[in-house]
Amino acid sequence: MSRIPGIVPALFVTLSVVLTSSPLVAQESKASTVPTPASTISTEKALELAQQGRCKEALPALKHTLSSQGPEDARKQAGVAGVRCALAVDNRDSATDFIRLLTKQFPHDPDVLFVVVHAYSDLSSRTAQELARTSPNSLAAHKLNAEAYEMQGNWSEAEREYQQMIAKYPNEPSLHFLLGRALLSQPGAEAATVDRAKQEFQKELEIDPKNAGAHYVLGELARRADNCDAAVPEFSQAAKIDNSLAEAYYGWGYCLVMLKKYEEAIPPLRAAERLMPGNPMVHYSLATALNLTGQKEEAQKEFAIHRDLTNAKPAAPPQVPPQ
Repeated sequence: MSRIPGIVPALFVTLSVVLTSSPLVAQESKASTVPTPASTISTEKALELAQQGRCKEALPALKHTLSSQGPEDARKQAGVAGVRCALAVDNRDSATDFIRLLTKQFPHDPDVLFVVVHAYSDLSSRTAQELARTSPNSLAAHKLNAEAYEMQGNWSEAEREYQQMIAKYPNEPSLHFLLGRALLSQPGAEAATVDRAKQEFQKELEIDPKNAGAHYVLGELARRADNCDAAVPEFSQAAKIDNSLAEAYYGWGYCLVMLKKYEEAIPPLRAAERLMPGNPMVHYSLATALNLTGQKEEAQKEFAIHRDLTNAKPAAPPQVPPQ
């Protein structure tokens, strides 16, 4: 029977020791008391029960405190303890309820965010283990296995997993895309590897012509090879398929500027600007297109935004389109 090696250590950094290996788990089985209505248990008592590992008793009262209008510090303590207790007894519904309430009430609290990050990680690792245990030979399990190898930097094993999946499911959408992405993700990928990745994206589009990601990556590869004539149709198709793909609009507009098609470049660059207004390169390319179509005033506004953004946050020098 196959298994999914390395999924938990590779994909998830958990707080298992803090959240699930503490006395909470060991003590929970020892405690057996008659449930008490949540509203009759004080916050202090609920926290004490949680500390003692009597989580099933503590959870309702902790949730009651977190949902109340009580003192902020008490609600926060109850929420954090609730997350830990819920995970200790593997009550995933309660864990997600506590996470939702905590993030709503304390959206920027670093202690809460720390606990929530690791809680989600813990929940993810448990789900991955469940997948490995219940459906080890499924396509989903093999995908997760390949992702684990990618996270470990074990590119040859990741590639092998994807190749096996493709051999077994030759017409399954996304597999060629995932293999191509893995090939491109390898540090210092050589030209031959990039060419192989390109072929995988093209194969993906034969199976799924509406894969916006494949169109976008092909456009980006063409752009990096200074082949904007080939890049434009790929970028434009990606943007038409997924109108939220800001990078596709930017690549489309940028390449049109490089091809000196300034009027045509303005609409996709305006779309990119709406989707990612904090990207200085978008404003620079748009400013260039506006300037070279005689829209000097608008161009100066975009140049000014570009300067403000680059001064506020260090960024790579802009690639200057031809004048």
